[in-house]
Amino acid sequence: MRHTALTLCLLATVSLLTGCEALGIETATQVAAKKEAEGKAIGSACRHAVRSIESCFSNYPRAGKAAVFAGWREMDQYMRENSVVGMPSEPESGAAPAAADGAKPGAESQKS
Repeated sequence: MRHTALTLCLLATVSLLTGCEALGIETATQVAAKKEAEGKAIGSACRHAVRSIESCFSNYPRAGKAAVFAGWREMDQYMRENSVVGMPSEPESGAAPAAADGAKPGAESQKS
């Protein structure tokens, strides 16, 4: 009787623990691997967009610096080996016209 109860308890525990993955509950190692992959993706995207590593760090402060740098370095090596030209991102649409005109924002209201 005792062995049967122990076996049933073990089976119930195992079935509950396997259900955690089905529910989408992540373990600490899964969370760490996800953050590492996201950091590498951010770093490689920054390198492909011809951004410096410093600007990448400042734009994404919550990403791990080691992972961002690893992604940036891997993309740099890949781009050099395969003669890939970086694709710089375009400036924000709101800032470009004011800078192109050479006028300060709000200068029009002072002329009137």
